[in-house]
Amino acid sequence: MKRTDLENNSERTASWTAASLTAASAVAALALASLGSGAFGGVPVQDAAGGYLSSTATPVAPATTAFSIWSVVYLGLLAYAVWQLLPAGRRSPRQRAIRPWAAASMLLNAAWLWASQLGSLPATLVVMLALLAVLVRIAVLQWSVPPGSRAEAIASDGTFGLYLGWICVATVANTASLLGWALGIRPGDPAPSLPGGIPAEVAAAVVLAVAAAVGVGLALRGSWAPLVAIAWGLAWIAAARLTGPLAMPAVGIAAGAAAAVVLAAGVLARFAPSRGLRTRAPREAHA
Repeated sequence: MKRTDLENNSERTASWTAASLTAASAVAALALASLGSGAFGGVPVQDAAGGYLSSTATPVAPATTAFSIWSVVYLGLLAYAVWQLLPAGRRSPRQRAIRPWAAASMLLNAAWLWASQLGSLPATLVVMLALLAVLVRIAVLQWSVPPGSRAEAIASDGTFGLYLGWICVATVANTASLLGWALGIRPGDPAPSLPGGIPAEVAAAVVLAVAAAVGVGLALRGSWAPLVAIAWGLAWIAAARLTGPLAMPAVGIAAGAAAAVVLAAGVLARFAPSRGLRTRAPREAHA
């Protein structure tokens, strides 16, 4: 057998192995996530860690409905796991670079759920930050090379874009939960002020403005999926603060305005001339 044939066989074997391991990671991660979420016993996430992860724990906690986005993300991860097993996915140099990070993101999600079951807020934030870093790395890899097909744009860019956007919002909520726990503020109790006399409403508005700025930045890159997820999360923070047991109208209005700004930036970036708001050519815009 010629050396070239041996090299080709070796590459095919390596691609099959990597793709299979990624698919196995997806299945294992989703199974672990189901167990860690309390779906088959245990404590539901909203009741874990003393209630600090519930929708009424802090001023920037989204309403319960917001978490339904996980159904879309999980379906997307399964679709990605299947697609990257197909010939186009296995042969893609782009996916060879993304694949290990994709597997890591799935396993870190399961790890976060298990950390919440253990009731350790510091551990949940450490895992969340690691997950955010991995998803940012995936985004950078995706931005560096456009998707090779519509299927790849949906299965890879769309899925991990939604995942990244939601984790941006979840990181804000997780950080606020840890801060509330560290300051001894009970979940659901309005915080009169933070250290230094900063009103909770002001601190929340600043955090929401930062989240909106991240969404606008993603919009300027032509990245629709993450900004949609960020706007979704911000809108449900608004809903939770405008009504319900932890109603804080000022925070609700700020969150609603932040969501509107993110969506407006996405629309403007989509329809503005290429010399305007967009930072990359339309043909290179990602899902």
